[in-house]
Amino acid sequence: MTRTAAGILCLAMGILPLTLKAEQSRDFGDYTVHYSAFTTDILSPEVAGSYGIRRSSNRILLNISVLKKVMGTSAQPVRAAVKATATNLSSQLREVEMRELNEHGAIYYIGELKVEHGETLTFDLAITPHDAD
Repeated sequence: MTRTAAGILCLAMGILPLTLKAEQSRDFGDYTVHYSAFTTDILSPEVAGSYGIRRSSNRILLNISVLKKVMGTSAQPVRAAVKATATNLSSQLREVEMRELNEHGAIYYIGELKVEHGETLTFDLAITPHDAD
Protein backbone atom coordinates (compact mmCIF):
# COMPACT_ATOMS: atom_id res chain seq x y z
CA MET A 1 0.00 0.00 0.00
CA THR A 2 1.42 3.39 -0.95
CA ARG A 3 1.81 6.19 1.56
CA THR A 4 -0.96 8.16 -0.13
CA ALA A 5 -3.35 5.19 -0.18
CA ALA A 6 -2.58 4.56 3.47
CA GLY A 7 -3.27 8.22 4.17
CA ILE A 8 -6.68 8.08 2.50
CA LEU A 9 -7.50 4.96 4.48
CA CYS A 10 -6.44 6.71 7.69
CA LEU A 11 -8.42 9.80 6.71
CA ALA A 12 -11.50 7.67 6.10
CA MET A 13 -10.97 5.74 9.34
CA GLY A 14 -10.41 8.98 11.23
CA ILE A 15 -13.63 10.41 9.86
CA LEU A 16 -15.72 7.26 10.33
CA PRO A 17 -16.76 7.84 13.97
CA LEU A 18 -17.78 11.40 13.13
CA THR A 19 -19.42 10.29 9.90
CA LEU A 20 -21.84 8.07 11.79
CA LYS A 21 -23.12 11.15 13.58
CA ALA A 22 -22.46 14.02 11.19
CA GLU A 23 -22.36 12.75 7.62
CA GLN A 24 -25.22 13.81 5.46
CA SER A 25 -26.13 12.73 1.98
CA ARG A 26 -28.66 13.81 -0.54
CA ASP A 27 -29.86 12.23 -3.77
CA PHE A 28 -30.07 14.23 -6.99
CA GLY A 29 -31.40 12.00 -9.76
CA ASP A 30 -28.62 9.60 -10.75
CA TYR A 31 -26.21 11.02 -8.14
CA THR A 32 -25.74 10.99 -4.39
CA VAL A 33 -23.73 13.74 -2.74
CA HIS A 34 -22.15 12.97 0.63
CA TYR A 35 -21.01 15.92 2.72
CA SER A 36 -19.57 16.55 6.16
CA ALA A 37 -17.77 19.30 8.05
CA PHE A 38 -15.61 18.92 11.13
CA THR A 39 -12.75 20.60 12.94
CA THR A 40 -9.34 19.60 11.63
CA ASP A 41 -7.95 18.83 15.08
CA ILE A 42 -9.64 15.40 14.97
CA LEU A 43 -7.27 14.30 12.19
CA SER A 44 -4.04 12.62 13.21
CA PRO A 45 -0.90 14.71 12.60
CA GLU A 46 0.28 12.16 10.02
CA VAL A 47 -2.92 12.26 7.98
CA ALA A 48 -3.23 16.04 8.19
CA GLY A 49 0.41 16.45 7.16
CA SER A 50 0.15 14.09 4.21
CA TYR A 51 -2.71 16.17 2.76
CA GLY A 52 -1.39 19.60 3.72
CA ILE A 53 -4.20 20.20 6.22
CA ARG A 54 -3.51 22.45 9.20
CA ARG A 55 -4.81 20.89 12.43
CA SER A 56 -6.70 23.26 14.72
CA SER A 57 -9.88 23.42 16.76
CA ASN A 58 -10.79 26.62 14.92
CA ARG A 59 -10.34 25.27 11.37
CA ILE A 60 -13.14 23.45 9.58
CA LEU A 61 -12.66 20.81 6.89
CA LEU A 62 -15.51 20.50 4.43
CA ASN A 63 -15.55 17.05 2.78
CA ILE A 64 -17.67 16.29 -0.31
CA SER A 65 -17.98 13.17 -2.46
CA VAL A 66 -20.20 12.58 -5.49
CA LEU A 67 -21.36 9.08 -6.40
CA LYS A 68 -23.20 8.02 -9.54
CA LYS A 69 -25.85 5.36 -9.08
CA VAL A 70 -25.17 2.40 -11.36
CA MET A 71 -27.86 -0.29 -11.67
CA GLY A 72 -26.71 -3.64 -10.32
CA THR A 73 -23.48 -2.31 -8.77
CA SER A 74 -22.39 -0.12 -5.94
CA ALA A 75 -22.30 3.59 -6.69
CA GLN A 76 -19.30 4.89 -8.62
CA PRO A 77 -17.28 7.94 -7.51
CA VAL A 78 -17.27 10.67 -10.15
CA ARG A 79 -15.33 13.86 -10.72
CA ALA A 80 -17.28 17.07 -10.35
CA ALA A 81 -17.01 20.84 -10.35
CA VAL A 82 -17.51 21.76 -6.69
CA LYS A 83 -17.97 25.33 -5.48
CA ALA A 84 -18.65 26.11 -1.84
CA THR A 85 -19.42 29.19 0.22
CA ALA A 86 -19.90 29.59 3.95
CA THR A 87 -22.09 32.21 5.60
CA ASN A 88 -22.04 33.01 9.31
CA LEU A 89 -24.94 34.33 11.40
CA SER A 90 -23.86 37.92 10.61
CA SER A 91 -24.38 37.15 6.90
CA GLN A 92 -20.65 37.37 6.18
CA LEU A 93 -19.97 35.29 3.08
CA ARG A 94 -16.70 33.41 2.50
CA GLU A 95 -15.69 31.31 -0.46
CA VAL A 96 -14.25 27.91 0.40
CA GLU A 97 -11.43 26.90 -1.91
CA MET A 98 -12.05 23.25 -2.75
CA ARG A 99 -9.45 20.79 -3.99
CA GLU A 100 -9.78 17.30 -5.37
CA LEU A 101 -8.26 14.20 -3.80
CA ASN A 102 -8.30 11.37 -6.32
CA GLU A 103 -6.53 8.19 -5.25
CA HIS A 104 -7.16 4.62 -6.38
CA GLY A 105 -10.76 5.23 -7.42
CA ALA A 106 -11.80 7.29 -4.38
CA ILE A 107 -12.63 10.92 -5.18
CA TYR A 108 -13.13 13.56 -2.48
CA TYR A 109 -13.31 17.34 -2.55
CA ILE A 110 -12.02 19.08 0.53
CA GLY A 111 -11.81 22.70 1.61
CA GLU A 112 -10.64 24.38 4.78
CA LEU A 113 -11.56 27.61 6.47
CA LYS A 114 -10.92 29.32 9.76
CA VAL A 115 -13.80 29.83 12.18
CA GLU A 116 -14.09 32.01 15.23
CA HIS A 117 -14.88 30.39 18.58
CA GLY A 118 -18.49 29.23 18.58
CA GLU A 119 -19.19 30.54 15.07
CA THR A 120 -22.08 28.90 13.24
CA LEU A 121 -21.72 28.46 9.49
CA THR A 122 -24.13 27.56 6.73
CA PHE A 123 -22.56 26.00 3.66
CA ASP A 124 -23.95 26.45 0.16
CA LEU A 125 -22.71 24.01 -2.47
CA ALA A 126 -22.87 24.10 -6.27
CA ILE A 127 -21.92 20.68 -7.64
CA THR A 128 -21.92 19.58 -11.25
CA PRO A 129 -20.69 16.08 -12.09
CA HIS A 130 -18.32 16.17 -15.07
CA ASP A 131 -20.47 13.70 -16.98
CA ALA A 132 -23.71 15.64 -16.40
CA ASP A 133 -25.36 18.93 -17.35
